[in-house]
Amino acid sequence: MSAATRAGTAWYVAGLLLLTAATGAIDAVSYLALDRVFTGNMTGNVLFIGFAVAGVATIPLLNNAVALGGFVVGSIIGGRAVGRGHPPRLTRAGAWVLGVSVLVTLGLTLAWSALGELASWHLLTITGVLAAVMGAQVSAVKPLGNADITTVVVTNTLANLARDSRLGGGRQGWRVASDRFLAIVAMGLGALLGAAVVKGAGGDAALGTSTGVLALAWVSLLVGRSRQRRAERAGAERAG
Repeated sequence: MSAATRAGTAWYVAGLLLLTAATGAIDAVSYLALDRVFTGNMTGNVLFIGFAVAGVATIPLLNNAVALGGFVVGSIIGGRAVGRGHPPRLTRAGAWVLGVSVLVTLGLTLAWSALGELASWHLLTITGVLAAVMGAQVSAVKPLGNADITTVVVTNTLANLARDSRLGGGRQGWRVASDRFLAIVAMGLGALLGAAVVKGAGGDAALGTSTGVLALAWVSLLVGRSRQRRAERAGAERAG
């Protein structure tokens, strides 16, 4: 890892953990207040779609299909915007994608608050757009290359943490282990926060709270990018 990359690492890790917490909070909102659907955890939606097709009456097929489709569309848009082949950093395009994601989520919060009771098509629209935001943010942070904090799912993270531990016969370093452990904790704490606000103040308030966490993640990643770029310029000046 270069000195420039190390300069932004702590802020990048903090930003990714906050994104993971935001996903947990938003999934709590979508599951509890948008009719049993995940907008970030697509593994759950694939399972729900299977359950719905099998005839489980309490699982809405359309809502989960909309979320799955929205996530795919968001990932495609984010992937096209950010591109590939970047060094490990938050790209300018990725920063813009995250910034727009914050604004869109804020807009959804305000619209939900103004509407109050959601009609079916309101619910589907919020579900699809929110899932697209989640898909786009995954693409936005992909160039950072941190496979231990994926921001939307922790199943592989948990498996890798256990498999690569000394008990599992591995020798993972403390930094890798801490990233994995903290990602799992962040997802759980985000879900706790989202569920608590849904119960206490409603879905719109919980989405607003999630938006705040998402905004903090964006700011942390921007600071990491700024520090990395400053270290790169300083290194170039010394080399010159």
